[in-house]
Amino acid sequence: MAESNVQTLTVAPAVRSLFGRTTMIGKLLRIKLAVFGIAVIGIVTVSGILAPVIAPYSPEALVTYRSEPPSAAHWLGTDELGRDQLSRLLYGARASLAVSTLAMLFGVSFGSALGLISAYAGGTTDTLIMRWVDAIRSVPGIVLPLMLVMIIGGSIYTVALALGFNLMTSIARLMRGQAMAMKQRDHILAANSLGATGLRVMLLHIAPNCWSPIIVAASLGMSAAITAEAGLSFLGVGVKPPTATWGQMLSTGLAAIRSAPWQVAMPGVSIFLLVLAFNFLGDALRDVLDPRMRSTINK
Repeated sequence: MAESNVQTLTVAPAVRSLFGRTTMIGKLLRIKLAVFGIAVIGIVTVSGILAPVIAPYSPEALVTYRSEPPSAAHWLGTDELGRDQLSRLLYGARASLAVSTLAMLFGVSFGSALGLISAYAGGTTDTLIMRWVDAIRSVPGIVLPLMLVMIIGGSIYTVALALGFNLMTSIARLMRGQAMAMKQRDHILAANSLGATGLRVMLLHIAPNCWSPIIVAASLGMSAAITAEAGLSFLGVGVKPPTATWGQMLSTGLAAIRSAPWQVAMPGVSIFLLVLAFNFLGDALRDVLDPRMRSTINK
């Protein structure tokens, strides 16, 4: 009994330190829209991960007649080929989250590296990197991923690479701006004067103080990646069948929108809710991480 009490006393401070009102998680949980966003993202993530377990059918199996309305056997009905819509929706969540997560990781890692190098090196290096970034950013948002996917082919990895390449330029500019301001701080100048290497200064002194806006941009970038992936799949140049995606479901169900609206209703609602959830989470992270906006936390 005494040992149990000791364990309780040990765990309680750790829980309070993680979810306390002054921690980032605690502040996020005080924002209603952030809680909504986290809940939606969590539900979609768990549903996607457990799709092979909870999906009633294979996403490609022809299980019944075409365009069956929702019923006890098929909660969301079937599509134009007789495939179960609920199963395809669950597997489509895996594709959307995989593409957006990989695109975010690629864009943040390479974009942050480019921004740091550009800001710290300055001079010709800075000019060359930023002019290259500006040239890429001059191409309209969806056109560049569309061109890349058409050239290298459509799969989860290639679509993620194309979308991450697009996100990389925004992250690079944001990181460069943060690093340019940070490298003029006294502790950075002191580290340079003491002979610290450029890599050490960038990784240990500059980068850790620049992550707040990058985290916010990454969250908003994931919502943009989900929308872009759905758009590419809708146009038929995104992730190729037999992989189920929400964009494909919208595209194939569009022809029967009058006679079988359930084929486009749930994929459309799912995209809308997931994008909205990431936008709410991004706005909440900005409020929490930016001291100038802390007045909105209690709303």
